[in-house]
Amino acid sequence: MRSSVLTLIAPCALLLSACTTVTPAYKDIGTRNGPCINGGPDSVAQQFYDYRIAHPGQSATDLTGLRPYLSDSLWQQLQAKSRSTQSASGDLFSSNAKGIDSADVASASRILNTDARNMPLRVNLTKGDRQWQDEILMVREGQCWAVDDIRYTSENSNAPTGTLSQVLEHR
Repeated sequence: MRSSVLTLIAPCALLLSACTTVTPAYKDIGTRNGPCINGGPDSVAQQFYDYRIAHPGQSATDLTGLRPYLSDSLWQQLQAKSRSTQSASGDLFSSNAKGIDSADVASASRILNTDARNMPLRVNLTKGDRQWQDEILMVREGQCWAVDDIRYTSENSNAPTGTLSQVLEHR
């Protein structure tokens, strides 16, 4: 009697366990070497800009606090440049060398592809009475979203052109 009950329960348990398998919302994409910030691409980008606003005097050579926000690739580029140059002038993370007073990152809530590896987001920035937009490229490393590059889109003639990565290559 006992063995017949076990032969009935075992297949039912296997069937039930197959029904409770959970598929993650997105796949793990690669790995990440450093610490990271929790949240989606827009949330992490907003936290990055909030950090920059809270720490306006932090130079591009003092990057420790920025590490959780930056991709491994961008982190390595900034580290290499900080060792090879004495100091960088101005804010590398926006089109305005004088920095920013506020930032409003566009929402990523309408993105349909949950397996996206990278995502460009528009950012409305202000400094005093001046307003402009830049674009921040977010990349997923493992389960984390991180800043991978910034495209300068300001029409100001004194603003850098291209991207942060291009500026780092030419310094």
